[in-house]
Formats: sequence, C-alpha cells, structure tokens
Amino acid sequence: MTTSCLADRLGRLIPLGDDERAALIALEARDRPLRRGATLQREHEPVADFYVLKRGMLMSYLLTGEGSRQILGFHFPGDLVGFANLAYRAAPETIAALTEANVAPVERQALGRLIAARPRLAALLLADAQVAQVALADRLAALGRRSAKARVAGVLVDLRDRLREGGASDFALGLTQEEIGDATGLTAVHVNRMLRQLAQEGLIAREGGRVRLLDEAALVRAAGRVDRGGALDLGWLPPAG
Repeated sequence: MTTSCLADRLGRLIPLGDDERAALIALEARDRPLRRGATLQREHEPVADFYVLKRGMLMSYLLTGEGSRQILGFHFPGDLVGFANLAYRAAPETIAALTEANVAPVERQALGRLIAARPRLAALLLADAQVAQVALADRLAALGRRSAKARVAGVLVDLRDRLREGGASDFALGLTQEEIGDATGLTAVHVNRMLRQLAQEGLIAREGGRVRLLDEAALVRAAGRVDRGGALDLGWLPPAG
C-alpha cells in the first residue's frame, strides 16, 4: 500500500481522511536520492521546489560573513524541507544530507493546486509551519540565553523526540560533535565536554554512536525546554469534507 511520510506525520496532529492522504501521497510522487554529504540546495541559488523528506536526515544552515556555519535545524522523515522557498526566487538557506536520504521535490504550483482543492489541508500545513517557527524561536532563545549544557541537552531532547522508535530509551546520535556545535554556537571541544558532563551527572550514557537516556525528566529540565506539544490547539480546523 502506498504511504506518505508527510501524511503520517500530519496524521499525528489530526485524523486525516482517505482523500486527504491520497492528496499528500500525490505530492510525494517524485523521488530524488541523496548521498551522505550531498547538497540539496545552496543559499542564494534559484529554486522552484520545496521538498518532503522521505528517508534519512538533512540539515539546513547559513554561512556567516566569516565563513562559519550556523545550523538552523535538523530534518527527519515527513518534514517539509525548504518550505521557505515558497516565498523566494533564490534559496534562503543551504540544505545538505547528513545521511543517505530520499526527498520528494514538490513544485510550488502543485502546492497551489492542493490549497485550492483541499483548504483544510492548507490550513493544517499553515499550522504546522507555525509549529516549526516556534521551535526555531525556542532554539534562537537557547543560543542567546541558555548555558552550553542546556544547549547540548536541548539537541538531545530534540533528537529523542524524532529519532527513537516505540518509546525506546536510546537512539543513534547521527551527528558529529562539530555538527552539534554548529547548531548550538559551541566548539566541538565544548560539545564533548558538555556530553561528558551530562553523562557524569547520570542523565545519559553513550556507547557505539548511540545515546541512552537514563533520566529523561532531568535532561528536559537541564535543557530548559518548554513543552509546546501540550499547548497545541487545532480545534479551529474545519472538519474533513
């Protein structure tokens, strides 16, 4: 049976009708494989598509005037990647593959047709984009106001929420310490020090590229994380047609 990573993710927010799932499956009809380290798009280059991530892990980032990299976010299956391309002729960010990956390129015109035909889905995509915007704002606040330990703990909480399956207590880290540093404004050496500190405090354990969460509640407190999920209110969405 044909499935849609985007429909599976959005379906965790609200129940989707069969016709809505079919419409999202159609968005993912195209497939583009990416090798690890490949660049999907470069900042300032012309763009006409955005993407649904079907498999693997991507990152989006900007290069500063000094040539350093600021990672804006990590992306997982079901995510809309490069969604800001809808508003610009040139890419506002660079997107690269952290693992072997597959994406579905989506033409902007295809989204326009979906919006016209399925306004409820359009409203859900708008709400989902705002959830992503708030998550980015939380990360920005962490960069400016939280300790190095809180920033690294926050990355681990994010990865916990997206990578582990079936409520397991461990997951593959999938990131280098340099990548964590570029996401948190820290050096790789400082990231390593914070990971060791979290392990010494009994919050996590690391082995073979995997992270085991030993005290999740304490890790969330260390991250200073606000629970946004419990505050979601999508009751205003129209009923399925």
